[in-house]
Amino acid sequence: QVQLTESGGGLVQPGGSLRLSCAASGSIFGINTMAWYRQAPGNKRELVANIKRDGIETWYAASVKGRFTISRDNAERTVHLQMNNLKPEDTAIYYCQAEVVSRGQLVWPWGQGTQVTVSS
Repeated sequence: QVQLTESGGGLVQPGGSLRLSCAASGSIFGINTMAWYRQAPGNKRELVANIKRDGIETWYAASVKGRFTISRDNAERTVHLQMNNLKPEDTAIYYCQAEVVSRGQLVWPWGQGTQVTVSS
């Protein structure tokens, strides 16, 4: 079994910053792509950013490009999302997800989510 645990959400004023973290644990042989998604009330869950196993190749949604930075630490099995110049429309529950090699199979676990609220 594989678990993803997020941390770092909270309330921040517009223009502020937050750093989200996600740690993977359990029966893990390797972790491929890691990603952050978000879901605002009434909206579908959307991909915010992802990062390949090499830690170099990344992708960002147009709405966050230039403001958010995704990074990972393969030794620690963690992925981070640095969010700068936050806007009210960034308010959502943020979820971590990863493609994990576990017990000879590929699995795609989700974290429990962490709330990010951007408001004055």
